[in-house]
This record gives sequence, structure tokens and C-alpha cells, in this order.
Amino acid sequence: MQSVQGTDAMSAPANDTPSSKKVFLKWGALGSIGILNGYATILMYSRGELAFALLTVILTALALYIFGSKKTYAHRYIYPGIAGMILFIIFPLAYTVGLAFTNYSAKNQLSLERTQSVLTQRTFQSGDSYSFDLHKTKNGHIIYVKDGEQLLATPEFDMANPAAEYDLKLSEGKTGDKEAIKAIIQSRAILNTLDLNMPSGEDIRMSGLRKFASVQPLYSHIEGSTDLLNNKTGEIFRANMEVGFYQPIDANGEFTGSTVSPGFVVDIGTHNFERVWKDDGIKEPFISIFIWTVVFSVLTVVLTLIIGLILASVVQWEALKGRAIYRVLLILPYAVPAFISILIFKGLFNQSFGEINMVLESIFGISPNWFSDPILAKSMVLIVNTWLGFPYMMILCMGLLKAIPDDLYEASAIDGAGFLHNFTRITVPLMIKPLTPLLIASFAFNFNNFVMIQLLTQGGPNMIGTSEPAGYTDLLVSYTYRIAFEGSGGQDFGLASAIATLIFLLVGGLALLNLRFTKLSQD
Repeated sequence: MQSVQGTDAMSAPANDTPSSKKVFLKWGALGSIGILNGYATILMYSRGELAFALLTVILTALALYIFGSKKTYAHRYIYPGIAGMILFIIFPLAYTVGLAFTNYSAKNQLSLERTQSVLTQRTFQSGDSYSFDLHKTKNGHIIYVKDGEQLLATPEFDMANPAAEYDLKLSEGKTGDKEAIKAIIQSRAILNTLDLNMPSGEDIRMSGLRKFASVQPLYSHIEGSTDLLNNKTGEIFRANMEVGFYQPIDANGEFTGSTVSPGFVVDIGTHNFERVWKDDGIKEPFISIFIWTVVFSVLTVVLTLIIGLILASVVQWEALKGRAIYRVLLILPYAVPAFISILIFKGLFNQSFGEINMVLESIFGISPNWFSDPILAKSMVLIVNTWLGFPYMMILCMGLLKAIPDDLYEASAIDGAGFLHNFTRITVPLMIKPLTPLLIASFAFNFNNFVMIQLLTQGGPNMIGTSEPAGYTDLLVSYTYRIAFEGSGGQDFGLASAIATLIFLLVGGLALLNLRFTKLSQD
């Protein structure tokens, strides 16, 4: 018996040791992942996607380190969470902050090399144009070009697999069936690639649905630099690294004239942040919208908390009959999808056909302009958001009220305390601690409540005299969206990223401030 136990004890470590086959499979899998991700990284880097290439390297290196090292192998269970945090939180945040220091916009999206490639692909007509006809024959197609009194023709070719160029030769007449304009449109992509050589030595290319013409590249590279020569005007264009566009230069190398699109992305430092506090057309609406955002978030939290607490106390009143029915009815606004409720309220507040104005006009003879008056629009937003938010607060308060021991109220009643004394000395102190983080979370949510504003007012009514689109009911997040996608100067993603960075700092600072005050009050 003892010998058997000894044998088992001696064989146990051998069973715990991984076999060579498992080790081989493990490192084979890790090596394959490393090779595939390395190849993907090289592709991303070659296409100018440096940020995504760096992200792939970090996630791959972290995975290989955790799963390949015995010391960190236990961390494999939390790697998905770490990878998710890097991928969906840290990377977007870092990418947004990075864009805030660039001129990235609808006009400036490409790299310098890609911009050069786009410009050098442009052409211009440098000679006469010639009309042409496309004829279909038994074995392919023939292009007939009219040069004065002469009729020139290409050899018969296969449209599905044409050559790069063809020599035009004199033709005595046309053969085959003339293709309609519809067929030329369908084959335009192929016809655009053909170079036709005239007997005079001139090369012509397709310049219209019925025209071939002598074309040349509009821009060409100047060797030894990134400058471009405009072959049509003879001007030299140089990359202006301050604005991110190619621009003509004079004899002294100074930039002059208009820029040429498309532009390219360049680092502009803190210029976007400076615009927020230097450009009055941005600074004034930004300050106004920031104040309204804070007021909107605070009032929403306060109103929903007050209404939720009152209703929670009422529906838990033992003398109230049918409490379960009331609970269900009061929770319904929370159960209905928010966007449906918002759109319904948008119809109810309609100035001409809304039921709310019909009732007000029939009783008081007034018809408020809910969507065009700034104060009324803000009041409407608060009313709708309070309606959407009070059921959540009511549910929280119901749970917290249930958790308060009844003995405290019984002892207070023996001492002769009233309802107000019980509320301020027992209910509020016992509820404030568990409610605090939830109130902070509610404040942060309403601070960035984009869906509410976008569906109900779209930020309107609009402010007048601003550099970027801004409205009286815009929150900072919807203001950022409008700059990014509705900007008067194009989609200015760099400026929008700068404002998004400021929002992050403001919300983070307010959250830390709230936590600090909460800790002090609890101490």
C-alpha cells in the first residue's frame, strides 16, 4: 500500500508537466498569430495607418507576452478585458486627442504622398479634339476618328482585353454597326485607358463621350523635391506645411495665389484649441453652450430625483390601494424606447398641430413657439428629459427606501418626530451615500445626452453670428457633432476633436470634484 502511494506521489509531477506536443501547439499558435498580425501591421503602415499599426503591435505584443511567459500566464483570463479597454477606450481617446492637434477635415484627409499621387493623375487638354465613333464588328470593336477630311481607324480589338495603345491608320470606310451612346457609357472605363497614336505622332485620349483629344498630365514631379510643376501654366506648386495644401510660389519661393485641393494632414499644434478661446464666433457659443450643458444636467438630476423620491414614497405607502398597478404605470416611460418617446413629444409640442398647444390655446388662448423661442425650447427639453428620467430614479429610491429599517421610524415616532424630521434625519442621510455614485453617473450621462437633443430639437433654435453652427439647446456633445459634420467651412474633424478633448477634461474634472465633495461630506 505504501509503495503504491509512493509511486503515485512520484508520478504526479510528471502528469502536471506539459507534454512536448502541447508546448509545440502553443508556440505554433502564438507564432502564427505573431506572423499574421505582423503582416497586417506592415500593410497598415505601408498605407499610412500608423495609429492602427501601432495598436496592432501593442495588442499582439501583450498577447504574446501574457500567453508565452509562465510568470504572466495567469493573466490570460483578464487579457480580453485589457484588450477591450485598450481597443475601445484608450485607443479612441488617444486617437481623438491626436486629431485635435491636426488640420484633419473633409478637405484635408490624405497623406502628402497620396495628395501628390492624386494631383499628378490629373490631365488637361493640350491640343485639338477629334470626334469619334465606336463600331461593333464580328470579332470585336473598331474606333473611327475624324481628322478633318480624313477618316482614321484603329485595328480591330477585343473590348474585354484591349491593348494599352493603338496606331490610327487611314480608312476608306466604316465597317460594323455603330454603337449607341449607351454602349459608350458602359465601356467608358475601358476607353479611358486607351492611347491612340495619330499619323502625325500626336497621342490622343478620350476626353468626352464623343471626343478624343491630346491630353497631358496637369502636374508633374520636379526631381529632388516634393514640388509639382503645372504643365499648363508653368507655375511651381509647393506643399505648404502650415495649411496642408499645395500652393503656387513666386520667384523668391514665397507662397502666393490660391491653394489646390485635395489637401493633406499636417500637425498644427494647439491651433484648434486656440480657436475655441480666440475666435469670438466659437468662444461665445462655446461658453454659452457649456453653461447650458451644466444647468441642463444638474436640473435634470435634481428634478428626476425629487419626482422619483416622491413617487417612490407614494407607491410604497401601505394605505394606498392598487400600489402594484401604479408602480407598473409609472415605470412604463422607462420601458418604452427613449427615441419613440422623444419623437412622440416632438409631435405633441408641434406649434401648429401639437396637442399641447391645442389645449393651451383652447384654455388660455396662447400658442407658444416651443421650437423657435430659446427659453421655451430649453424648457421643453427639460420637461421631456425629466419625463424620461424620473422612472429610473423612482426605481432606485424604491429599493433604497426598502433597505431602511422600520425600527428607526418606529423609534422616531415614539420620540414624537414628524414626517419632515424623519425625512431629513433618517431617510436622506441613509440614502445619500448609495445614491451619490448613481447621481454622478446620471449627471455624466445627461452631460453627453446627444440622442435627446438630436431627435427633439437638433440643437435649435440656431444662434446667429457664429463661425460654426450652434444652437440654444445644443449640448457640448451635439455642438461637437455639428462642427464635425455640419461645419460651414467643411467637416472640421480637428476642431471637433479639440472640443471633444475639452469635454472629456471637463466631465472628468466635474466627476472628480463631485467625488471629492462627496467624500468630504461623508467624512
